[in-house]
Amino acid sequence: MEVLNKIHERAKQLNNRIVLPEGLEERTLKAAAIALEKGLAQIILLGNENEIKQKAAELGINIDGAEIINPETSTKREEYIEKLVEIRKKKGLTKNEAAKLMNDPFYYAVMMIKQGDADGEVAGAMNATANVLRPAFQIVKTKPGISVVSGAFMMIIPDKSFGDDGIIFFADCAVHPDPDARQLAEIAVATSETAKALAGVEPRVAMLSFSTKGSAKHPMVDKVVEATQIAKEMKPDLMIDGELQADAAIVESVGKKKAPGSPIAGKANVLVFPDLQSGNISYKLVQRMAHAEAIGPVLQGMAAPINDLSRGCSVDDIVNMIAITANQAG
Repeated sequence: MEVLNKIHERAKQLNNRIVLPEGLEERTLKAAAIALEKGLAQIILLGNENEIKQKAAELGINIDGAEIINPETSTKREEYIEKLVEIRKKKGLTKNEAAKLMNDPFYYAVMMIKQGDADGEVAGAMNATANVLRPAFQIVKTKPGISVVSGAFMMIIPDKSFGDDGIIFFADCAVHPDPDARQLAEIAVATSETAKALAGVEPRVAMLSFSTKGSAKHPMVDKVVEATQIAKEMKPDLMIDGELQADAAIVESVGKKKAPGSPIAGKANVLVFPDLQSGNISYKLVQRMAHAEAIGPVLQGMAAPINDLSRGCSVDDIVNMIAITANQAG
């Protein structure tokens, strides 16, 4: 797939350091071996070195190029404990409590990123989302000016007339159930950055609603209108418009009729949904009915790229997410 090939090629050029906390998980190890073979990233595996190497030998894979770190014996352990106490001192975290947390590979991975020893993290193949994201929220936190984490899908649609050669980004489809206007604006800005980082496209953002330019009146429409204005203030050079109905956003003939003069109508390559229900339903419908490839969710809004996998993910899914995370790290 051409867009994935481009993401892989950019990842090779960037050569970022991606930490995989689930160092003994079979799919993760296989993905690490593939990522190393392809040169997608510098791979860091967390866990007991002997156990990881033994597991790799049993699987018949080569992970010789990976750095393996045991959080319980690492030379950086004390440094990370001290930093974690400093970060969480307002919450009353003691050094003993921080030491226990540093045995957790998810906390250790995030501290690596915080201290500049890794550029991104991919995890969740065998752990719940909460285990992956809790340390991220506590330590790395969100980007300046962004208060909400969201999840975008890169939709690759067989009909190349949509978006940019069939590529459209959908958000939020994974995280925030009911964003307010400010949060919706932040999601729009974050998704525009994701689209640029992953697909190399100039984002054209449509703020979706059941109304186009005042065709309906309702507080839900007002939220989208307000969010559009806030996003413009946050990023004045962003190509964004709303409120737009979905057909007005992606079909040029409809866009010209319903929103004449709009720079986005009919040309959108980023669709921002007003809530999680509409976003999640829409990406699944497009995936199944239009036979689109849905890549994600790609988490966005964090101060560093930390991506959560589905526990049903495949080895290829993990490989692609390693490449995506490397692209996000820039």
